[in-house]
Amino acid sequence: MDYVREALFRHIGKPVARKEDKRLLTGKGRFTDDFNLPGQTYAAMVRSPHPHARILGIDASAALAAPGVLAVLTGVDVLADGLGPIPHNPLPKTNFDMKLSAPGGGAPFIGPHLLLPADKVRHVGEAVAVVVAESAAQAMDAAELVDVDYEELDFVIDALDAASGSCPSVVWDEVPDNVFVETHFGDREATDAAFARAAHVVEASFHIDRVTGVPMEPRAALAAFDAESGKYTLYAGSGGAVRQKNELAEVLGIEPKSLRVLSFDVGGNFGTRNRTYVEFGLTLWASRRVGRPVKYTATRSEAFLTDYQGRDLHTTVALAMDAEGRFLAMRADNLSNVGARCVSLSPLSKGSGLITGSYDIPAATLRSRAVFTNTMCTQAYRSSGRPEVTYAIERLVEIAAKQIGMDPIELRRRNMIAPDRMPYRNAVGQVYDSGTYETNMDQAMALFDWDGFAARREEATARGMLLGRGLANYVESSIGSPRERAEITVLPDGRIEVVIGTQPSGQGHETSFAQVVADMLGVPVETVTIIIGDTDVVSVGGGSHSGRSMRHAGTVMAMASSELLAEARRRAAEHFDVALDRIERDGDQYRVAGTNHTVGLFELAALPSGPLAVARTNEMHTPVFPNGTAICEVEIDPELCHVEITRYATIDDVGRCINPMIVHGQTHGGIAQGVGQAMWELCVTDPDSGQPLAGSFMDYGMPRADNLPSFDAEIAEVISPTNPLGIKAGGEGGTTPALATVTLAVLDALAPLGVTDIKMPLTPNTIWRAIGEARQQEKGVME
Repeated sequence: MDYVREALFRHIGKPVARKEDKRLLTGKGRFTDDFNLPGQTYAAMVRSPHPHARILGIDASAALAAPGVLAVLTGVDVLADGLGPIPHNPLPKTNFDMKLSAPGGGAPFIGPHLLLPADKVRHVGEAVAVVVAESAAQAMDAAELVDVDYEELDFVIDALDAASGSCPSVVWDEVPDNVFVETHFGDREATDAAFARAAHVVEASFHIDRVTGVPMEPRAALAAFDAESGKYTLYAGSGGAVRQKNELAEVLGIEPKSLRVLSFDVGGNFGTRNRTYVEFGLTLWASRRVGRPVKYTATRSEAFLTDYQGRDLHTTVALAMDAEGRFLAMRADNLSNVGARCVSLSPLSKGSGLITGSYDIPAATLRSRAVFTNTMCTQAYRSSGRPEVTYAIERLVEIAAKQIGMDPIELRRRNMIAPDRMPYRNAVGQVYDSGTYETNMDQAMALFDWDGFAARREEATARGMLLGRGLANYVESSIGSPRERAEITVLPDGRIEVVIGTQPSGQGHETSFAQVVADMLGVPVETVTIIIGDTDVVSVGGGSHSGRSMRHAGTVMAMASSELLAEARRRAAEHFDVALDRIERDGDQYRVAGTNHTVGLFELAALPSGPLAVARTNEMHTPVFPNGTAICEVEIDPELCHVEITRYATIDDVGRCINPMIVHGQTHGGIAQGVGQAMWELCVTDPDSGQPLAGSFMDYGMPRADNLPSFDAEIAEVISPTNPLGIKAGGEGGTTPALATVTLAVLDALAPLGVTDIKMPLTPNTIWRAIGEARQQEKGVME
């Protein structure tokens, strides 16, 4: 790999202040609900109160007679108008993704996702009709008047029940046992042989619960149809406007060029905004039906019900070791609950590739399955699949250490992948690019003050408190959509415009992308403007997901910049009428060697030949593997069962760091989301009624600033050999180990009370029950 020379870096690696912050802090953000169009109408959804039911009929007469109502559209109308299902394409598409298949092979059945169902509802909150009216209040009032006749059916909520083989609920007739993915990975013969000769075997089962992303901005859409041109326009916040355009064009049965999607500022994503929602298609379709723009903004309760959710993985893992504690082999069985339809298999695929974590485990086998249930669909949520497997492997390592009587740090240390093994192929075929895993752990322990813990615990004990610490190593993968395009134009007025297809939602792309182009072209960062979010301008773009943005965008921008520099040099030679090899470059100035004849980059753009402009498209399939170590310390009041995080330290290897301030911000946010799941967040569903019980902030616990300490976060930069800038990824490392490190810290604190296992979220009620169960077990042993 030919790396970009570090001598060029004037902005890369520096904490350049975010260019977008002034706009956002002064109320000039361009979020979907900020837009309005002349004559717009408003949409409200009629949603199912049942987890599984047959639609026998819909009577919209009362709603149609209500004030201001323009239309009520149902699934029957969807079929009559020939609208197609949303083409979610849930299987990851890069060459290096773990390939999932249906039981017995072949493509999995994913469950067609029509804008409105005509036959059945398959989860609570599924939209069965859309009401369009002159005002939002009129639309919501009329939605209450739509009478839907349902025949309730058996339902299933839990993945284990759905996959049991005796489940009375069949979500889709095409999949009578609800299991639509079953794929085996690894070398079964080698794994079985290793387990047979092992001196020690440990096994455990875990459930990583379901959560939801809760972006600050509820999803919204504003759609218009121009009957004269036949062109649609959609304003909708998303993680990738180009994807939304292509998928919605397929739903509507039109050419993509007939749809313009505008997605500018997005008030939070975390994966929940990357996939297409039915409301986006419904507003487009309704705008054509009523002949006026249609706007929809979800309530917070609707968001809790029908935002795509995350996690919900059952896993059973087993580890074989020799007498010295060296890992010999691993077995794993992962079961993913995708909900009523398969929107994405990314979590299962990515997790499948990383089951061995940071450790040198010579053999492994894995069964990966996915099931349908009568719940809202899940999809990629921050770090998609990696926190789940990190939680499993790190919990298992701690259990193994206790079983064989070895210090958990020593057990990790003797099994971590050494730097000289890189690139390292793990037991299921993933090739880690680079990393110094043991160094990460040592640096994190120093940052955390690991050796000072005993004194802190003694002080806490004197106050009647329980102090615990937990450490988790992690490795994650970043692949994502492989295709990206950059268009760079140098304008005579001293500006450089960069059109790029990744879609920020708070990551600071307007700044960090500008840093890359500025250093490549030798210009001040202030001269570079990043243009995103309008598909009439942005023709190609993979969007922001899987930690791909900086690596894919940085690579293609570097390539485009190199081509632009070559063109600038050619123009300078033509301008001075000299041979190309006589032109020397110094920053943004081009000089004829041995003379004082110079011309600037922006001057070249002002020549009669016109602005300097290049466009470059690139495909990059090779993954990178960010990695690191996180350590958490908690203090628990054994009487109140309250958990307080007292310190949190992390080392994250992100490869080349373009802007450390932005990466630290991403790390802090990622930690908060991981801690949130470990301690408070949970999508609770009543198993008897199938009703979601966490429909507001009153029921769904969120992390807050006063719940969290200041984080000690440092960046490791082990350069990746996969791209010219050496970038890995920095957006998801904070989340990946957090579930494990917080849980292990709580277990360590509760160990003196005999607690050996606990489930997330780690609420006071969970702590109280764990302590009570441990005391009951101790009492039973004594009796």
